[in-house]
Amino acid sequence: MNNSSHSPVIGSAPAALRLRQRKRNQLLLQGFGASAILLAFVMLLILVGSLLYSGYRAFTQTHVEISVHIDPEIIDAEKLPRGNFRRLLQNSLVAEFPDAGSAKDKKQLLQILSASAQFELRDLILSDLLVIGQTVQLRVPVSDPYDQLNKGQIDRETPEQHRRLNDRQIDWFDQLRRGGAVSAPLNTALFTNPDSRFPEIAGLKGALIGSFWALLVCFLLSFPVGIGAAIYLEEFAPRNRFSDFIEVNINNLAAVPSVVFGLLALAVFIGWFGLPRSTPLVGGMTLALMTMPTVIIATRAALKSIPGSIREAALAIGASKQQVVFGHVLPLAMPGILTGTIIGLAQALGETAPLLLIGMNAFITSAPAGPLDSSTALPTQIFIWADSPERGFVSRTSAAILVLLGFLIAMNSLAIFLRSRFERKW
Repeated sequence: MNNSSHSPVIGSAPAALRLRQRKRNQLLLQGFGASAILLAFVMLLILVGSLLYSGYRAFTQTHVEISVHIDPEIIDAEKLPRGNFRRLLQNSLVAEFPDAGSAKDKKQLLQILSASAQFELRDLILSDLLVIGQTVQLRVPVSDPYDQLNKGQIDRETPEQHRRLNDRQIDWFDQLRRGGAVSAPLNTALFTNPDSRFPEIAGLKGALIGSFWALLVCFLLSFPVGIGAAIYLEEFAPRNRFSDFIEVNINNLAAVPSVVFGLLALAVFIGWFGLPRSTPLVGGMTLALMTMPTVIIATRAALKSIPGSIREAALAIGASKQQVVFGHVLPLAMPGILTGTIIGLAQALGETAPLLLIGMNAFITSAPAGPLDSSTALPTQIFIWADSPERGFVSRTSAAILVLLGFLIAMNSLAIFLRSRFERKW
């Protein structure tokens, strides 16, 4: 039976209409895809731009240089490290502004300097006792209100009663700036100082070291255990309901919210095992629980990507199953395994909820010396600063987010490099 009368004819009106409709739908789909990419790119620019706009100020810190006379009547070498260092600083500032004669003026003058100024002066004297009786040049950070004033974050046109600094305090600072005593160098203290309740001297040193120890513990636990589990499940485990049950649950664990792992760590590691709270050891063990499913899945995918002909060739020349896996398959799959591991560690670096539950958001003013010392991590330090009422922590919060994003980009770039450099195409 001939059905040619029912088939569309090339060049006929219905066929041409359908062809135009198909092209229109294709162009519409391409437009939606391009719009989605453009929207994502714009949102990324807005995010990074807002962080840079609010955080770039934290990468510089206003300092003031003053001449300090180490009066031996105030500082006794035999009583060090005790001494009235604040009085030395106050006398130096009063000498710069002789019109500040009242007790209130002297107190406000001293507020120009950061709370750490007296300790920097103390350390200077302790390093060389011969400076007692001499005049030294001391460059110290200014307090947060003056730092914001120098960075233009305090509007001078605002009525005096609504500003953190009155007109006279601003005039004192302007005199110091005109005299060349004010500078704004790179804020290295952001990376070399631990946390502080004073924004001008608060830094990320404790959080950086805490994150390092936590990630090290996470890697030492998740990497060998995850790879071992993946090798057994992929190469040695029999295919039955039990192995299928384990595989399904591993895939489910990779999708479990991170706060659940934090609750588990709080109950098991701290509640049952009695491990110390707020330590990178517990934090690393918690992150290892989260990272292990990712490592297992990535390792199994890398092992599956190795062609079966390599296994068959090794078996054909007399290699055992163990020799095939560890001598031939695993080395070829290692680039994919390392890529998955690095991506898993990068994800663990940015986790906040589980670390908050185990107490790694405590106020710690010293960097940890080891994984058993109390510490914070980069995400929890960001959380602490974001929750602070001090205005100076706003820019430092954005700067800390930029530092965290920098580490994440570096780790993902390393994963991409390893994949492109060592991956083999079959």
